[in-house]
Amino acid sequence: MHPNPAFRQEPEFLNLHLARKRGFGTLVLNGDPLPLVSHVPFALDDAGKEAELHLVRSNPIARAVTEATPAVIAVSGPDGYVSPDWYGAPAQVPTWNYVAVHLRGKLIPSDPQTMRDHLEKVSAQFEERLPKRPWTVGKMPEDTLERMMRQILPFRFEIEEVDGTWKLNQNKTDSARESAAEAIRHSPIGHEVETLSWLMKGGVPEIDKDAPVTYI
Repeated sequence: MHPNPAFRQEPEFLNLHLARKRGFGTLVLNGDPLPLVSHVPFALDDAGKEAELHLVRSNPIARAVTEATPAVIAVSGPDGYVSPDWYGAPAQVPTWNYVAVHLRGKLIPSDPQTMRDHLEKVSAQFEERLPKRPWTVGKMPEDTLERMMRQILPFRFEIEEVDGTWKLNQNKTDSARESAAEAIRHSPIGHEVETLSWLMKGGVPEIDKDAPVTYI
């Protein structure tokens, strides 16, 4: 996480909202001799206290985690390169704006017998947002489903700490940030640059934690 406190002012519920809406992140834990890394979809509960995920049995993390193990899930939001020329002011340097959330906690093996319920929960969070009748595991032939479920293992991730960075040029003047935001909206370098531009232009608004957040 970026150390500048100007980029770390967003409330926990907004960081959790981004993680829940994305539902995909980079799982990292200590290994020997190198860290173990995997890219995983997950389902975050409403309270923001626990996430469910699964790993293929051959994944080194699945083999290594036989008990509660410290881990991190890093979730990326929009990001993009910022050219110094875009600020309309001298003495600037290149940088990269981005939004990211780190969920820190413990990865714990779940009962393999819960695999079907887990798959239904993870797929439902994405399927319900698509403009079609949701796909369900019930659409699969039972023997195929059973065979595939034997190849993966369920895990739960107990969240102990939530860190978020929203690096949106908050340390620049309003005019410099607005100028850079307009340029980045048309940039070919980055991910979801239009959303990043929107966030830069408005900052991050005060949002009722009980109200829906629609811009991420």
